[in-house]
Amino acid sequence: MTDRHVLITGGAGYIGSMLTSELLRQNYRITILDTLLFGGESILPFLSHPNFHFIKADVTGPRAVRDAIKRGWQKPDAVVHLAGIVGFPACQAVGRQVAWKYNVEATKNVYGQASDLGVERFVFASSYSNYGLSPDGEPVTEDTSLNPQSLYAETKIAAEEYLLSKKDTPCAPLLFRFATLYGISPRTRFDLIVNQFVLEAFTKRELIIYQRGYSRSFVHIRDVVRGVIMGLEAEQEKIRGQVFNLGTENGNCSKNDIVNFILKRMPETVVEYKDLTFGGDMRDITVSFEKIKRVLGFETALTVDDGVREVLFALKSGIIRNPTDDRYRNAQFIVQ
Repeated sequence: MTDRHVLITGGAGYIGSMLTSELLRQNYRITILDTLLFGGESILPFLSHPNFHFIKADVTGPRAVRDAIKRGWQKPDAVVHLAGIVGFPACQAVGRQVAWKYNVEATKNVYGQASDLGVERFVFASSYSNYGLSPDGEPVTEDTSLNPQSLYAETKIAAEEYLLSKKDTPCAPLLFRFATLYGISPRTRFDLIVNQFVLEAFTKRELIIYQRGYSRSFVHIRDVVRGVIMGLEAEQEKIRGQVFNLGTENGNCSKNDIVNFILKRMPETVVEYKDLTFGGDMRDITVSFEKIKRVLGFETALTVDDGVREVLFALKSGIIRNPTDDRYRNAQFIVQ
């Protein structure tokens, strides 16, 4: 049993809605702060829960966190900051000024309010895209120099630098660099590589693949939620000012690997490969997750194959009836 209170910005989103569900199951009290840009259906099941509180607000507001607390319970024990313009296509679409406002300035704003309120822990959602490319093909660690290949990564690095400058303050920052997520959540996204590939294969019976041999790192959303909760519950000295890659070595896959997982379940899919050079996210990377295993004892439970099966079932069974709807995408453009 716990009476801990966690405030989640972006709590109606892909990660936030799943994290909220699991924390409520574990008897946390949860306040969500969200603008509902993609609708609020993902949090409908929580509205009658006695431990759930929702505030519609923009994280760039100078009093957003303070007002959320004023209208709800006492100050949170921790803030999980998920809100932002997520992904390189979405950042490119809105432009540098807006991306910087929502991913950098908003992070400073939310952290500042949390710190002023006496919040003890601040969990930040960052990205392994910050690394850009693997130097010499070696797995990148948390100490590898950062080499952003996109505006999205630039904003995440700037936010990280700010938070790490606060590591000696009472509000302890904890930074997770997530691998590319996949899987079903209350607000599923189909602009993520694994989910998108399954959708394309299921609806069109074909896949057009760019950057054929490029490797990425993938992690199931349920494992990400488990990792975040471990960060919330770890001893303060273990997480203060720490950066953790969150994922699994088994998730280091090439696009060809993902295609093969799909062909195993949909062998009739026609696959076409194309070359494409564009000014954007050109990651080709392998990631080490030794630190999060060693420090937090984190291990993943699900594989990419599990994710392909899960997404395909949601589509085949009609659980998700209109998967091409805009609400399932942070941006309309995705490079496969």
